[in-house]
Amino acid sequence: MKQRILVIDDNPINLKLALCVLELEGYLVDQAVDAEQALVFLRDTVPDLIFMDISLPGMDGLTLTRKLKAEDRFKHVPIVALTAYAMKGDRERALDAGCDGYIAKPIDTRAFPAQAAAYLQRAVTG
Repeated sequence: MKQRILVIDDNPINLKLALCVLELEGYLVDQAVDAEQALVFLRDTVPDLIFMDISLPGMDGLTLTRKLKAEDRFKHVPIVALTAYAMKGDRERALDAGCDGYIAKPIDTRAFPAQAAAYLQRAVTG
């Protein structure tokens, strides 16, 4: 069965790039452009991995991460922060909010599939 990845990003170019790269690797990829859309999707589905843009309109990605990690059904799902704000302290803020990792944008399309695979593998092996 294909592993399912949810990408949450309000930038259409970043979203399309992530989707294309992950789909080429054979993942089933879903998308959301904001926290509200993500929450609607997540009502019925628990993905294997979530890539979370930190700067979302409305509820930001760190708030959404905290909300998801507070629910038992999402505690095991790795959430990886994707952000263009690669400033000192951002990684720590993302990890403190419950993110399991941090990737600066723009993503490296050559490294991104391996990064996704590593987070998925860690989730399986615990």
